[in-house]
Amino acid sequence: MPFVTWNDDFLLHVAQFDKHHKHLVDLLNDTYEKFVNKTVDLSLEKLFDELIDYATYHFAAEEYWMQLKHYPGYEEHKKEHAYFTKRVVEMHHDFVAGNTSLGLEVLTFIKNWVANHILNSDAKYGRFINKR
Repeated sequence: MPFVTWNDDFLLHVAQFDKHHKHLVDLLNDTYEKFVNKTVDLSLEKLFDELIDYATYHFAAEEYWMQLKHYPGYEEHKKEHAYFTKRVVEMHHDFVAGNTSLGLEVLTFIKNWVANHILNSDAKYGRFINKR
């Protein structure tokens, strides 16, 4: 059973970003499956690395597009991205320092943040862009 079930509620109807979001959900589900099967140490490290890299790429693409489309919620949206990145980097440092008990906490934080961010903040810019 997936940790996050992808459904049409997550769609912004902006193909590029729907694809990005689906990849994030798949990454989270793959990592959760490994966590449940007790192979979390390597996959959690991989999740951090991949998530930081992918989030940086995805956030830059979203923010660039928001600026290009003159999205009025750009500054607030950018702050949400910065918070997520900061928090994941902090968790990564804790993990590297030896706090491997973070597994479920990290996965739950990412799940909640990604789902809420896509369904609320991203949905707002999706509606804005699709009106144009």
